[in-house]
Amino acid sequence: MKTTEITEEILELKKKREAVILCHNYQRGELQDIADFVGDSLGLTQQAAKTDAKTIVFCGVHFMAETAAIMNPGKLVLIPDKEAGCSLAAMISGESLRRWKAEHPGAVVVSYINCTAEVKAESDYICTSTNALKIVDAIPADREILFAPDQFLGTFIQQATGRRMHLWPGYCHAHNRIDTEHIRGLKQEHPKAEFVMHPECGCLTSCMPLADKVLSTEGIIKHCRDSKAPEFIVGTEVGILHRLHRENPQKAFYPASEEAFCEFMKLNTLEKLLWSLQDLEHKVVVPEEIAKRARRAIERMLEISSPGAYVQPSEKRPVD
Repeated sequence: MKTTEITEEILELKKKREAVILCHNYQRGELQDIADFVGDSLGLTQQAAKTDAKTIVFCGVHFMAETAAIMNPGKLVLIPDKEAGCSLAAMISGESLRRWKAEHPGAVVVSYINCTAEVKAESDYICTSTNALKIVDAIPADREILFAPDQFLGTFIQQATGRRMHLWPGYCHAHNRIDTEHIRGLKQEHPKAEFVMHPECGCLTSCMPLADKVLSTEGIIKHCRDSKAPEFIVGTEVGILHRLHRENPQKAFYPASEEAFCEFMKLNTLEKLLWSLQDLEHKVVVPEEIAKRARRAIERMLEISSPGAYVQPSEKRPVD
């Protein structure tokens, strides 16, 4: 079946199923092109929370589809490939977090949205890279904070806010492949290029002095659109380059690393999206007791958050 035929059938089935297609910035380009909404974790969570669609097809990884299910009790949530997991989310379990909390009674738990529903249920607040500083700033200064599971995002928050937090030693395997020396070489090859990077990068501490901006994925999209720079070195998962090229055809984009490739994100395909709508598979269901507690933490995040990408305040930590 040709791509155009698959696309036409998906659009027909979408109407029949009264479905909305949500897609993360790291997904394959053909999925981004057919989606109703493409964005980062915060934007996708907001869309999932307010959609009127009866069926949500989530082109992303499993924790994202779980979040959509948590925010839409009673609705059908599908993911095209049930094996689309997340190496970062797998680095902490609900039981591990409960043991950590027991070691720090009274501490506030802030969990990055890249975690399972069970971990969200054990958390006080959820955050994304877009709103992490707002969430931490909203917590009284005298409260102890446990931050999970991404140690590099946690490090960035500490440097930006001056808050000391206990950090879980997790990381994104794709962002961990970005290398500082390679970026130095790219900056020499492309002296007019701005370097924008995601705070999940494993080289965060050594890369930050090289960066023009440290931003969420949606923040990177917005900055590259608004900036007058003609070229950009992009320090995040390579899937974002499709949207950057599509929205800014007159600008040039270079991946900070071709190896910053998430195999899990790429498991979803156009064919699997079609099969998902045809067979109503694969269903993502979160037990109500877990969903209820996780929903509370997500709603706290949404109450604090406002639309738009976070740009690091210069008065808190200047970017060199």
